[in-house]
Amino acid sequence: MSAPSIPVPAPARQKLPYLPLLILSGAIFVSVTSEFLPTGLLPDMAADLKVSESQIGLLVTAFAATVVVSTAPLAVVTRRFSRKWLMIVLLSSFAISNVLAGIAPTYELLLLARVLGGLAHGLFWAVTGPYAAHLVPPHLLARAISITTAGGTLAFIIGVPIGTALGHALGWRSAFLVMAGVVVFFTLLVVLFLPPVKHIEDLATGEIRLPTRKDPTIMAVVAVCVSVILVVLGHNLLYTYIAPWLIDIASFEPDAIPGLLLAYGIAGAVGLILAGTFGDRYPRTTFAAFLIGVIASVLTLALSLYSPPLVIVAFVLWSASFGGLPSMMHARVLHVASRNIRDIAAAYLTTSFNFAIGGGALLGGILLDSFGLTVLPWGLIAFMVAALVFVLITDARRVARTHHHL
Repeated sequence: MSAPSIPVPAPARQKLPYLPLLILSGAIFVSVTSEFLPTGLLPDMAADLKVSESQIGLLVTAFAATVVVSTAPLAVVTRRFSRKWLMIVLLSSFAISNVLAGIAPTYELLLLARVLGGLAHGLFWAVTGPYAAHLVPPHLLARAISITTAGGTLAFIIGVPIGTALGHALGWRSAFLVMAGVVVFFTLLVVLFLPPVKHIEDLATGEIRLPTRKDPTIMAVVAVCVSVILVVLGHNLLYTYIAPWLIDIASFEPDAIPGLLLAYGIAGAVGLILAGTFGDRYPRTTFAAFLIGVIASVLTLALSLYSPPLVIVAFVLWSASFGGLPSMMHARVLHVASRNIRDIAAAYLTTSFNFAIGGGALLGGILLDSFGLTVLPWGLIAFMVAALVFVLITDARRVARTHHHL
């Protein structure tokens, strides 16, 4: 077993540092809520700014595209900076971005505010992703990641639904301004209670650090990133436009959307718990089972348009199936990456997630304008099937190589 990145007293090695992990989870909560806040408010924002719903969907694409372009270069430039204080700067940028979005008088200025958020978001995930790995020994890594990524799940349970309800009640701009205040609160928690970590391994005398491209684990990292792109792009192809899909296709009232999103978020939390329960013991089987669950539930969703109760059941099962996948993908990349490229691997993973989020929103918008909302679930299913095939093949090859070297 390799040593942890910071000295940990012997008695503490068997228990999790819950307070720091919960603070990281809270920081992720505000980050994810900020990113997806336009999803629940999409019709309101489009009507107020007098633009199409697909143009508001492009706000998600612009946010994610900024992450894709900026994350890896910023991760390299800031590699030697303190992780804690870099996180404080990034959270402060989120707060400013939300304030600017809340007061933006035009679509173009709102777009610029989202780009600022995207610049902070990518590097934020490159920092927070490995932070848990620096706080705990390797045998507690999966549990620690489940705690921190629970913040993302809570964003869908609490953040996006409450933001949506607030936006409907007081106007979508109020939702962004309140979000800015919540970000400031969690930034203060980071300042006061998150311990600093040593994130760069010292080299032995005479040892030369290999460049990232020559690290023996880099291809395994790339394989995880490809699976992320397939899964998350397919998911966001539909999820970005879920509010208009539920209203226009499934015939739900607009006032029902916050409640449906709340049910979706709670189901996602169940999926996260299942991933934490079974992901360590049966990682490959659990991952494949979740993908199959997404395919089956969205297929049911697409075929049950005239049965609102069945739509709700399928919607909830979709979330429960998808809910555990992001944490398992984070755990996968941190397990396969060598300690010396964890930060860079996390940057690649973040880039992949956001390329897929933005690509899903963009492709979904194109399909919406070309064929209508009804085609979106079928696009999601196609990408999930491709992801399942890819994961099964690459997992089998990795297991075969491991056995070959034993």
